[in-house]
Amino acid sequence: MSNDREAILGRVRAALAPLPQRAALPDWERELVRMRQMQGASDLTATFCARLKGVNGTPLQSAAELADLLAKNQWTRGYCDPALLPLLGAALAGVQVETTFDRTRVDDYAFGITRASAAIAETGTVVLTDGDTSSRLAALAPWAHIVVLKRMDIFPDIPAALAALPADPNIIWVTGPSKTADVEGILIEGVHGPGVQAVLLVD
Repeated sequence: MSNDREAILGRVRAALAPLPQRAALPDWERELVRMRQMQGASDLTATFCARLKGVNGTPLQSAAELADLLAKNQWTRGYCDPALLPLLGAALAGVQVETTFDRTRVDDYAFGITRASAAIAETGTVVLTDGDTSSRLAALAPWAHIVVLKRMDIFPDIPAALAALPADPNIIWVTGPSKTADVEGILIEGVHGPGVQAVLLVD
């Protein structure tokens, strides 16, 4: 009996373990996913911000705007990627910030601040990878997820982003707050993940 249990649990663990390498992309028609009205857009940052607002995301242009967002919502405790503290230290003054996400206290965190690897202008999507996201749980569990994104990492469309992404086996694409319309087609945000998705743009 014990051997059977261990065998079953071992198969479950193996199925849940990170992939050793990213699976190959399926064959697909690149032009099908490009928005025609987006072709020729030159200001990727402006386009990304407009599209992010379109999916109920919040673009932030400065650390001061981040401080205002935290104060306005009374988010006084959260997680921050330790590598971002030199950049955001002043904005986080007066806020209790932890640099290790304790999964046993998941309800104690009002916000999580992580880094994005890239973004897609035409959809307002941010891309999280294992290599750049210090804590996946901090990005997915708190009510507010704040992503720090370099403007130079904004790509115009999905094919351009796919071509530039690193070889991380696990990549998450986030387009606005978590949402579902499973019940009577009524859109509800923040059900399966963050209810607030903010993106702080930096140079």
